Amino acid sequence: MAIKRPKLSMDGNTAAAHVSYAFTEVAAIYPITPSSPMAEITDTWSATDKNLLGKPARNIFGERVKMIEMQSEAGAAGAVHGSLAAGALTTTYTASQGLLLMIPNMYKMAGELLPGVIHVSARCVASHALNIFGDHSDVYACRQTGYAMLCETNQQEIMDLGAVAHLAAIEGRVPVLNFFDGFRTSHEIQKIDVWDIDDLKDMVNWDAIKAFRARALNPDHPVLRGSAENGDIFFQHREACNTYYDKFPAIVEKYMNKVNEKLGTDYRLFNYYGAPDAERVIVAMGSVCDVAEEVIDYLNAHGEKVGLVKVRLYRPFCADKLAEAIPASVKKIAVLDRTKEPGALGEPLYLDVVAALSREGRGNIEVVGGRYGLGSKDTPPASVFAVYTELAKAEPKRQFTIGIVDDVTNLSLPEDKNCPNTAAEGTIECKFWGLGGDGTVGANKNSIKIIGDHTDKYVQAYFQYDSKKTGGVTISHLRFGDKPIRAPYYINKADFVACHNPSYVIKGYKMVNDVKPGGVFMINCQWTPEELDHHMPAEAKRYIAKNNIQLYTINAIDKAIEIGLGKRTNTILQSAFFALAGVLPKEDALKFMKEAAYKSFAKKGDAIVEMNYKAIDAGFDAFVKIDVPASWADANDAEGDHELAGNPATVKMVKEILFPVDKMDGDSLPVSAFVDHVDGQFEQGASAYEKRGVAVSVPEWDVTKCIQCNQCAYVCPHATIRPFAFSAEEVAAAPAALKVKPMTGKGCENYQFGMTVSPLDCMGCGVCVDVCPAPGKALKMMPQESQLAQQEVFDYAVANVGKKEGMMAETTVKGSQFNQPLLEFSGSCAGCAETSYARLITQLYGERMYISNATGCSSIWGGPAATSPYTRNRLSGKGPAWANSLFEDNAEHGFGMYLGQKTIRESLADKTRALIAVEYALPDLKAAAQEWLDTMEDGKLNPAAADKYIAALENGVLTVEEGITFLESAEGKAKFGDNAASMLEHMKSLKAAGKATCDCEACTLAAEILEQKQYLAKKSVWIFGGDGWAYDIGFGGLDHVLASGEDVNVMVFDTEVYSNTGGQASKASQIGQVAQFAAAGKAIGKKNLAEIAMSYGYVYVAQIAMGADKNQTIKAITEAESYHGPSLIIGYAPCEMHGVKGGMTNCQNEMKRAVEAGYWNMFRFDPRKKAEGKNPFTIDSKAPTADYKEFIESETRYSRLQRAFPERAQVLFDKAADAAKDRYEYLGKLAKLYE
Repeated sequence: MAIKRPKLSMDGNTAAAHVSYAFTEVAAIYPITPSSPMAEITDTWSATDKNLLGKPARNIFGERVKMIEMQSEAGAAGAVHGSLAAGALTTTYTASQGLLLMIPNMYKMAGELLPGVIHVSARCVASHALNIFGDHSDVYACRQTGYAMLCETNQQEIMDLGAVAHLAAIEGRVPVLNFFDGFRTSHEIQKIDVWDIDDLKDMVNWDAIKAFRARALNPDHPVLRGSAENGDIFFQHREACNTYYDKFPAIVEKYMNKVNEKLGTDYRLFNYYGAPDAERVIVAMGSVCDVAEEVIDYLNAHGEKVGLVKVRLYRPFCADKLAEAIPASVKKIAVLDRTKEPGALGEPLYLDVVAALSREGRGNIEVVGGRYGLGSKDTPPASVFAVYTELAKAEPKRQFTIGIVDDVTNLSLPEDKNCPNTAAEGTIECKFWGLGGDGTVGANKNSIKIIGDHTDKYVQAYFQYDSKKTGGVTISHLRFGDKPIRAPYYINKADFVACHNPSYVIKGYKMVNDVKPGGVFMINCQWTPEELDHHMPAEAKRYIAKNNIQLYTINAIDKAIEIGLGKRTNTILQSAFFALAGVLPKEDALKFMKEAAYKSFAKKGDAIVEMNYKAIDAGFDAFVKIDVPASWADANDAEGDHELAGNPATVKMVKEILFPVDKMDGDSLPVSAFVDHVDGQFEQGASAYEKRGVAVSVPEWDVTKCIQCNQCAYVCPHATIRPFAFSAEEVAAAPAALKVKPMTGKGCENYQFGMTVSPLDCMGCGVCVDVCPAPGKALKMMPQESQLAQQEVFDYAVANVGKKEGMMAETTVKGSQFNQPLLEFSGSCAGCAETSYARLITQLYGERMYISNATGCSSIWGGPAATSPYTRNRLSGKGPAWANSLFEDNAEHGFGMYLGQKTIRESLADKTRALIAVEYALPDLKAAAQEWLDTMEDGKLNPAAADKYIAALENGVLTVEEGITFLESAEGKAKFGDNAASMLEHMKSLKAAGKATCDCEACTLAAEILEQKQYLAKKSVWIFGGDGWAYDIGFGGLDHVLASGEDVNVMVFDTEVYSNTGGQASKASQIGQVAQFAAAGKAIGKKNLAEIAMSYGYVYVAQIAMGADKNQTIKAITEAESYHGPSLIIGYAPCEMHGVKGGMTNCQNEMKRAVEAGYWNMFRFDPRKKAEGKNPFTIDSKAPTADYKEFIESETRYSRLQRAFPERAQVLFDKAADAAKDRYEYLGKLAKLYE
């Protein structure tokens, strides 16, 4: 009889963490590449000694798991290897690039027959682009390692079969890679049955564990492991492990049967589902199997004979068991692979199936192969219907793709979007369109868990994102019903759709089209019914009216501001959903929402919790039913958009790719849309065309109060507020809404000063208002709609007004802001400090910048596909050349950029010297060439010299026609005398041969130099990345690049945490700071990256904080760039993860507070000064004047430690304060040491 287990709502990561915890003594992990919530969950349970059942978090030995965070996945794999070798059952969790970094150690662990388990949420491996989402390309790369590979379809299988992975590894001595689909399964929430530790203990082979301990390395019985072998014995020694792999499938079967006995399930190595006499069968593994089961049920109920073989044990691959699972009636098989192996005869699973059927005498079955789901491409029932339809053909395609339209190689199968609905009868489907960072996703996770844990209903939730940090689109897909839900695909016909940001209505997102006839559509907005009528697109009006859509509005925007939650409308809207859905009685819904809110926000303090309680109460009846006018049924479409201006290639890309992607319609794009970008290369400057309009409030400039300091523009993260110096003619031609005043400053007397704002690009952070030093503030935040007239002013100025000659220096705070920012309108968080630094650097050096960007926040906001915020200078067309390689190798990648262009420039210098040596080369050309050589390493002077040189080269190359004309002239004959005739004949022979230019030495050299003229101007090579890269995984490469002595510039955005992936601790995290993997506060100090670099003596080093000293920031950047050697700038960057009091509006002020409290020190180390007999080390921050502990206690990342562990907090905070005091005193001693 099957055991009864508790049911809980959870995602696949939590399921994997729960089952693996039981069998784990040590977990060695690296938190990124990409992030793994499995490890974070394990760490939290261990730290708090409470698992998801509310019981003590203990493994089968009655102990808490020892969690260790390493500097990279390669390091984590090494620690796993060593821990297993020492006799501790050890586990790790990873995916994607991180799994690939583990491969060398995987070979070792498998070769040594160590029973480790790696839990993998299978994800895409970066190729032409980074994709953090799900497919099987990472796990397929591990086929040769010797690891067994076990795959699960859904969250319940992870819970059930995750145990099999550990149990089989222990007994069989073969390590196991246990995997499931990243995002679709790892992040999807379902209600599942949960193991109790005692039931897992029952199945353990304790003798095998005893034997494992006995084999472990120990000085009490010393052995050698990991020897070096020669060719005489290595091969035969390698073959000695064969019997372990031969026996392993039976061991896996044994433990599957143990699980089956306990649960009443029927898990096998290969499970068949479908008609017993099926003729058409799909073979697949992963979440697509659940989709296939839905389709099979429908087709077989309608008289067809189809089936599915689910692959569970992929390695070792058992041909006999596969053949056994396939009905004898089967004639055709389609094998679905979730990867692409370019150049292969087929993808891996397809090749395995073909080989297995041949071996087992089933070669008469026709087998075709298809690719699906790469990078989390949705695979709905329509795709599976298409496969079975294709198999019904006399000659199905031997290779195909599903889920996309391939109009280039024509491999895709046609799909019917109106295919039958295969979801379980009675399932309620809901979609929520949110704004990244607005709390919509978090609220919906709470909602589905409330429904799942407090009703008898089955539940499912999945969350879809675009590629921006915040301010991007999120879509939450929620399902609940009375029958099991097997629907791992997007909802496209919903009972309830909510739009949480009104800009989506204005932009024309096709949200309401997803509502079923008679369903509910709710819009969060401040609009009256009349304003709603004005903003609603005609297409949406027609759909609403013709399909009897129940339309509601709710003004959660003003209500959140009134309560004190600012832009966080999520709990108000969550409450409205429960009211409209009616899934729970009001009293229960309010109670459970408040319990969830407490769990979510307690770490932020009681005040935040209370505000969310008020929001929940307010939201339950805050919505308004809208009577749909009958006229909407015949609404007329507005006129089309105006023609886009700009670089033609960018405009083409924007129309064909960016606009559909921005509206979350990228799935509709065919392969042909990317042929021009086949290598992953996109045009710069696309973000300017988005005009997302997501800010509720934007700054309004008061011309009468402004003191023209430009500090607002200097700190703006998104370059949406910009100063311009207008001439009288430019003022006259400007839109009527332009506001100007006479400009101050030497050389500016003839200009008018205007501060322009782009309300449709602004993110509404309010940082500009916060830093404004003008008496009474020259800026204030106002409703976006009230400022829309300023958009035309901003666009006019950007397109027509440039920097004027004779103005203040660009190396000053004020002067720098008249330079065009070449980083604008990024997807970074509102108030982001990173983009403020990066934008400033582009204003100074953008036209000649290379940027190598580490994976992380700065690559996500800096390099979204077809939406680049880096742009070109309006006049020159030049701008940053940006690239991302990997996370761990960023410094080396940037160094390679530097070496590549340096090598080409050195070659050009050699040719230039040869050109100067040509006796008859033109004097003006020689002079320009020499000037270029003389300034070759001077970034300030060389660009102008390069332009002059290029002009001279172009003038100096003689065309064949010019040569003939000159040699036929009297002047030519006089000049060359007796040689003129032969020279003329040579010129004519060149013309006859189709040559365009003279082939003399001078012209040849000049032409060769011109072919690479883009390399002539000195470039500025920058390496951007966060502290996780610089302090942790990339430190080795960074150290090597700095030690090279070469002229590269490194900018580290120091948020003191892995910001991009949710806030994991790094070596930049401070004492007492709470982060993931430091749940009880970090006990050790921050790594001193600056001092490590300074120890070389020839590296320029600076620590800066823009909000604390804007002048020091720009001074450090200009000094670093001008230094002919390596430079390292570390910029303090407060982050959303810090929980800054008052929010990121106070980002720049928080930097100032950090410096005043001695939390952050500013200094510069300039090796040039030593050669000048001066002190190279300058401390720029004054002795602390504010209380250190008072500062840190104002940030949630520290104050939450006080609430959770008050005594520990006191100890760590005192330790941190003492360390900060000692640090500043040490800097003073260092300054004296360098005197």
